[in-house]
Order: sequence, then C-alpha cells, then structure tokens
Amino acid sequence: MSKSDYYELLGVERNADEAGLKSAYRKLAMKYHPDRNPDNKDAESKFKEINEAYEILSDPEKRRLYDQFGHAGVNQNAGAGGGFSGFDGFGGGFEDIINEMFGGGFGSSSRGRNSARKGKDIRVDLTLEFEEAAFGKKQNIEFFRTEECDVCHGAGNEPGTASHKCSTCNGTGEVRYSQRSLFGESISVKQCPTCKGKGETFDQACRQCKGHGIIKKKHNRDIDIPAGVFHGANMQLRGEGDLGQNGGPRGDVIVVLRVKAHKQFTRDGNDIYFDLGISYTQAVLGAEVMVPTLDGKAKFTIPEGTASGKQFKLKGKGVPVLNGYGRGDQYVRIIVEIPTGLNRKQKESLIAFDQELTGKKPASASVPEDNKTNKDKKGNDKNFFDKLKDTLS
Repeated sequence: MSKSDYYELLGVERNADEAGLKSAYRKLAMKYHPDRNPDNKDAESKFKEINEAYEILSDPEKRRLYDQFGHAGVNQNAGAGGGFSGFDGFGGGFEDIINEMFGGGFGSSSRGRNSARKGKDIRVDLTLEFEEAAFGKKQNIEFFRTEECDVCHGAGNEPGTASHKCSTCNGTGEVRYSQRSLFGESISVKQCPTCKGKGETFDQACRQCKGHGIIKKKHNRDIDIPAGVFHGANMQLRGEGDLGQNGGPRGDVIVVLRVKAHKQFTRDGNDIYFDLGISYTQAVLGAEVMVPTLDGKAKFTIPEGTASGKQFKLKGKGVPVLNGYGRGDQYVRIIVEIPTGLNRKQKESLIAFDQELTGKKPASASVPEDNKTNKDKKGNDKNFFDKLKDTLS
C-alpha cells in the first residue's frame, strides 16, 4: 500500500518554511494525540503518520532527499534487520513539542515516566568510496551503547547494600503538578528529582554505574550495504541502540552514509559522467580508445569528425539501481585538446593544411608583432589557424 505524501499529511505547501511546518504539526498533534483519543486506533495511526511526516520535513537533509527521491529516499528497506529510513515511532524527537502542548502529559498515568519507553537512537557516520556505494559491501561498524551494569545487574546499588522506596515520589519515579496552559488545566508529570525516576534510593550507589544501573560499552555490528546507495542515505538498524526504560525496547542505530567524490566520474542518480580528452587528430580522423568505467576499461570508438562537447552513452555502465534491477548508463563527453607549443615545421604543416582545406592563401606577414590582434579586418574573432598564421608572421 502506497504511503501518503508528507506535505499533504501536514496540509502544507511544498515550499513551507520551518515555522509553517511546526504550526501545522502542532494543530494535528493536538487533534490526534492518543491521550485525547483513547482506544481510537484510527487516531493513533494518524498521529504516527503526521509525526513521521514532520520528522522528515523538519530535517533539511531528509527533506532534500524526500523532495528528490520521494519515500524511496528516506524509507528504503534493505534486508532483514536494517533499511533506509527515518527514525521510527513518535517518541523523543517530538517530546519537546508534545510537552509544550500537554505540559509533560495529558492526565494519562499509563504514559508517565514509569511506563515502558524505547531507548535512544544512536547515529553512526560511515564514509564510503565511490565504488563501494555503487556496488555495495560488507562493513563492520563500532559504536557505544548502554548495557546493563555487570556489577549491580541493573539494580543501581552496590551489591550487599540496601535500597529503599523513594519518599519523595513514593516509589513511582515521578512527581505531578497541576498547571494551566493555553489549552486549559493540565497535569505536568516530571521525573522525580530525588531518585531520578528510579523510584528507589540507595544506602550506597553502585561504584561502577554510579547508581544508574547501566553503563556504556563498545559494540560491533556487521552490516550489508546494498548496491546503489547515495550520499546522505540513512541505514536503520532496528533494536541495536540504547537500552529502553522500564522494559521498553532498545532504540535503533542510524547509519548515515557519506560517499566520497570520484577523481574521474560524477554521479547523477544512477547515471555517471566522464570527460574524455582526445587529440585534435583523433577528433578529425576518429580513433579507438580505452575508456575507464566502474567495471574496468572498455573499448570505445570515436567517430570521424567528432566535435568537442559531443556526448556518447555507454548503456548499462552506470550505478546499479538501489533495491531494484538494472543499472544506469555512463555518458562520455568528448573534450578536444588544442595543441600548444608547436614547432615551426608543425605550424607550417597546419597552415598548409588549412590553405588546402579552405582554398585561402596565408595572411600577409607584414603586420608587426606589437600590432597583432585577435580580431580580423571585419572585427570578427580569428579562428585557430588565423592565430597560428599570425604567430608565424
């Protein structure tokens, strides 16, 4: 089933600015927030959709990719356990806006600080060579994520010492405040400042995790980068991020791909472009040359009388289609190199050739060197051979 257009979901024009996006999102979030629509699956589904739309369009890089490639640019599945996507769900990225509207909660204790919460996402930047992005590769990545403390096993207190129910929050891990806002009276639910949301205090905090119950550890993960990825694509590894809270799932790892520029090729979508410099003689007479491609060198025939700037297509020599079939093409642009530093004999040969070709005699040699100009008597630009004649003169 095709996904809805993000701009249509938020009800904004494609050129909407940041303020316009935020205003549209706030109105829709108020309308479809689950706390205002309990047990309404349609409202919950709509709320997820508008959060996804805002998450993409509020990020300049993701918005650029969406505008250029559509949903394929920001949400490409790439095999089990990973894919190209934005951040999943509607949690941390929008918490500030939701808290601003609802004062940290909307009277629902089930969504409070002690409810199960997904862990934080982790960003990993990965740089690829041009060819690696074109053909894909296996890659091992390293990152630090939270793990359960192996001394206290998540309890937070030093083994053998006692823990007590927090007297400030009575073990709930949160405190509540009643306040008035633009939308009327609301209940503000905040983390308990005494126990930091744990609901417990300790006689002695764990020496390793300082009472948090979690520590940061290095983690390794092998990933398969598919052929055809582009600069700025995001690869999402679900469930590989930080530990969740209160039994919630782990966050995700977002691998942001950066592709190095190539010394010879430039890329546009799945097509690549290459400038081939040839001599004047090869352009006039034609030639058989070797052209570099992503697959190695390929034999290419330059037709007789090829002009500088002429472009030829090598079908199927471009970048493989991401998660699809086939490849783009390679375009070869001809650049005719004008000879310089000719000796007298070479210049005379060129002048003789020009005279035979045009039927015109060489220009007069009586013009002094200092009076030479790049214009002829009629004020037109002199051609290459006229300039050579002036040099001989």
